[in-house]
Amino acid sequence: MNSAGILRRLLARPGAIVMPGAFNALSARITEEAGFEVVILAGAGFANMEFAEPDLGLTTMSEIVEQTSRITEAVSIPVVIDADTGFGNALNVRRTVRALERAGAAGFTLEDQVFPKRCGHFHGKQLIAKDEMTMKIKAAADARRNPDTVIIARTDARAVHGLEEAIARARAYAAAGADVTFVEAPRTVEELAQIPPALPVPQMCNMVEGGKTPILPREQLDAMGYKLICYGNAAMRAAIKGMQTLLHGLAREGTTIQLMDQIVTWDERQRLVRLPEYSKLQEEYGTRMATE
Repeated sequence: MNSAGILRRLLARPGAIVMPGAFNALSARITEEAGFEVVILAGAGFANMEFAEPDLGLTTMSEIVEQTSRITEAVSIPVVIDADTGFGNALNVRRTVRALERAGAAGFTLEDQVFPKRCGHFHGKQLIAKDEMTMKIKAAADARRNPDTVIIARTDARAVHGLEEAIARARAYAAAGADVTFVEAPRTVEELAQIPPALPVPQMCNMVEGGKTPILPREQLDAMGYKLICYGNAAMRAAIKGMQTLLHGLAREGTTIQLMDQIVTWDERQRLVRLPEYSKLQEEYGTRMATE
């Protein structure tokens, strides 16, 4: 079964799925090894870690597609892509969908902000018209070559027009062909609870530490009816904290002797990047060459 088919099977299965975010191939592999069944290339994490830039729609479609290829090559679990606004209008969305499918994406998110977008938990967001977004969702659905590819339609209307409009937009996006909808940045537990029963397709929510939405346990979100629970940048922020701690310690001590418990071992590092497998292949091909 292809990765998009696997993702659809997961969405059809009972119970909520925690979906951590990765920002590169190695972070995606670590996510898979931790036991998660799906990973998302989070746009904020990619912009922050790859370019040291904020989540303000500064990355391009080609950059996201290239990173998608790296990540899908590194893992066997489905990879969802944060495709921002689709990088333009409905025609741009069509091209984006085709490129992401070729890169191995199992699904992607599209949002209804004006391009260039802003982080869902920033102030000052602006939206395109609901009808324009429904046409972008329709274009995405029509562009799929793999019918299993999952379209996740995100609305940021809660911050601009309130929760009622956000739910109305999500309902329209589902009718246009979205397989999952995602009302970004509800403000309270009560608002979180209102969303899934009001919509006809599976729901995604975004747990952002320090953001506008309360952080709730998986069991509580599952009981509300959520299917995908995104922790898009938790691993990235932990990595940043780890680097800060290690490098400040190195600057202070002038050596890593007292810091060895803060870094992975040499052997673990090589295992993660599969050096033993490459060593076996090198030996195999080297032996063959020597005997031919």
